[in-house]
Amino acid sequence: MDTDKLDTDKLDTDKFRRLLEEERARKLALLPALSADIASANEARQNSNVDDEHDPEGATIAFELSQASALLDQSRSGLAEVDAALERIEAGTYGICTVCGGQISEGRLEARPWTPFCIRHTGGRA
Repeated sequence: MDTDKLDTDKLDTDKFRRLLEEERARKLALLPALSADIASANEARQNSNVDDEHDPEGATIAFELSQASALLDQSRSGLAEVDAALERIEAGTYGICTVCGGQISEGRLEARPWTPFCIRHTGGRA
């Protein structure tokens, strides 16, 4: 269990719900921009030399496409984590580590309000 314990009955879930909803809105706003970047990189790739390995411009386009795709995947994953945290608030399990059932410190929740793990089980490891 986390050494910096928190009584989950006293946890201000409204505060964390607001933080999570703000983060959700940020991530949702980012998704269309990343999708547009990917579409733009794909269009540039189609209009350029398809030999990325030997074309200096092709390598840049491939890198930009790869980077935008990775950021899009990361944003979608982050959005899923935020949604899961909001579901835990609704279920009354927010602030409880999904590995050990211990309480997650309020400081950790303030830093990462979407986390389902206490500091001891960061990354979901037992």
